[in-house]
Amino acid sequence: MLMDKFDSALWVVTTLVLLGMAVVALVFAALGREDAYRAADKKTKKFWLLLLGGNLVVNLVGAGLLGPMFMMFQIAGLVAAIVFMVDVRPALREVTGGGRRRGGSSSDGPYGPYNGGR
Repeated sequence: MLMDKFDSALWVVTTLVLLGMAVVALVFAALGREDAYRAADKKTKKFWLLLLGGNLVVNLVGAGLLGPMFMMFQIAGLVAAIVFMVDVRPALREVTGGGRRRGGSSSDGPYGPYNGGR
């Protein structure tokens, strides 16, 4: 009886994690500019939206209707989402100039730190 509750809880947590990753990856893919995908030499925005959107549908349908039998497709979708997050998204950010500044502070000027005329 205790194992059944544990298995059910584990299944719910796993499904929520997979669903969350699918949503996050799809949102980031939708926010990227089309020209940035080409400039980064990655597949097109349409390709990633279809792939990650399919991943979201698989996670929604698989979790609701088929349960653990659909896990293989959910894992394949997770791999696609991970590839997007660790490979494509950083390339898009590099091309568009987004992201954190490396080093320095917010008061740095073009020739170094601003010290208030001291």
